[in-house]
Amino acid sequence: MPKLKLPDIDKVVAIDIHTHAEEPCGCHPDDGYDDFQAQMAEYFKSPNKHPPTVPETAAYYRSKNIAAVIFPVDAERETGFRRYNNYEMIEAASDHLDVLIPFVSIDPHKGKLGAREARKLIEEYGVRGFKFHPTMQGFYANDRMAYPLYEEINNGGAVALFHTGQTGVGSGMPGGMGMRLKYSNPMYMDDVAADFPDLKIILAHPSFPWQEEALSVATHKPNVYIDLSGWSPKYFPPILVRYINSILQDKMLFGSDWPVITPDRWLSDFAKIEIRDEIRPKVLKANARKLLGI
Repeated sequence: MPKLKLPDIDKVVAIDIHTHAEEPCGCHPDDGYDDFQAQMAEYFKSPNKHPPTVPETAAYYRSKNIAAVIFPVDAERETGFRRYNNYEMIEAASDHLDVLIPFVSIDPHKGKLGAREARKLIEEYGVRGFKFHPTMQGFYANDRMAYPLYEEINNGGAVALFHTGQTGVGSGMPGGMGMRLKYSNPMYMDDVAADFPDLKIILAHPSFPWQEEALSVATHKPNVYIDLSGWSPKYFPPILVRYINSILQDKMLFGSDWPVITPDRWLSDFAKIEIRDEIRPKVLKANARKLLGI
């Protein structure tokens, strides 16, 4: 496959920095993945028994004239669910590069093997970002075990996007499905930002119950951004809205968390909260465009 091309950003109205990719088969009968997805659909009141596939996602975003960063989550070690192979996901997305910007995911526990895969994905495929989910992957972001992987991402000029705060994964299931919330405190990403000052880092989601920690890290470290996915804007805490309107206006990014939250819902609710008119275009498109270099 040739290197990934990027959408014509001048033609889209927004960039959704946070959407999820699922395999076309839509089933993992060997590892309980279907049961997991059923629980997730119930938690988020989703009408979909299984999340939309990559082509279905592309069709939706094309109809809305929105570009979308899309990624799988490699959490094989911690969850037992086989990952959506990065190369298969990229191949599926390659027919839809008018609207999709593929990121990838590598569990840092894969060590040198994961670092080599990251280098190949950047050098040969032009991948621009990597998704981490500390709770699903079972690691603290500042664990030195992950640093060889970060080094490859940093050397390749790619983005590291970290889930932060509480997660719907495992919510309501016995023991939370073994998911430990402590791993996703954004303060652990502060160490990563300090140790890799040129690495572009996104703290994903309003970081309940650590919102102020996330705002502190993003204010203090020039290389740290925040995406606003996973919550309807009508539930944003006042301090987050205040920072969007002021000192972090150039570092806040529109994200939906598709398919559990649709851009339609997010954008509708965002239009109703008190954001200054000159800042809305930054959040919806300009900040992400600058961060991604497109």
